[in-house]
Amino acid sequence: MPARTSSATEARRSGTRLVTAGIAAIVVLLLGAGAWLLLTLPDAGAFNDRVERLFVENDDLTAQAEIKLLEILAQSGTAFSETLASYRTTIFVLLVFATALMIAALVFLVMLVTLNRRMAEIERSGIEVSSLIISREENTVYLNTMGFKLTEAMMETLAVLAEARLDDEMLTGAQIEAMISGRLEADCDEASGATRVKRLRDGLGNQLVSELLVKTIARRGYVLAVDKGVIEVV
Repeated sequence: MPARTSSATEARRSGTRLVTAGIAAIVVLLLGAGAWLLLTLPDAGAFNDRVERLFVENDDLTAQAEIKLLEILAQSGTAFSETLASYRTTIFVLLVFATALMIAALVFLVMLVTLNRRMAEIERSGIEVSSLIISREENTVYLNTMGFKLTEAMMETLAVLAEARLDDEMLTGAQIEAMISGRLEADCDEASGATRVKRLRDGLGNQLVSELLVKTIARRGYVLAVDKGVIEVV
């Protein structure tokens, strides 16, 4: 049975759908709130209309003080309408900023959730292999950014396993031995192929441990390549 691989593509797609739905919901909500605020604001010309009605309905206002008062009211209505217009502009600008901030917050939240899930998967699976390059000329396998020297026999075993993985196939020990030795599968022993795989595991595993866990410092000694705060001896 092939090893279970991480569904990074599915996680990316679901995250994209979530972000799209969230952005659409935020935009709709803010547009609705903005429309409600703008529609519930009083008409900018309402005050001037009232003052005009006072002029029309009170033709008997002849005193200089009364006319002056109406002029002041008219000027106040003009100032009020200008203030309302500035309020509408301010509300619109604030809604735009609020929309941008909420969208950014949603995107960052989804990114953090996705990153946490990915980190949890990496912690459970151990080494995350993003690149595997087999160099027959150098007898070296490059795993992510690390290079490991192998013997020619180990390289042959790894190359056979890599080709089978590319074809989504599984190989028995006899099949591995047959492909490497060139003999018929019926003439090959299962244990021989198993031995080749064991040697590959031992050789590559030892170098992985040396690279990732127990490091060798030239002319100084050996040290664990882990944070001392995570070590616990029970």
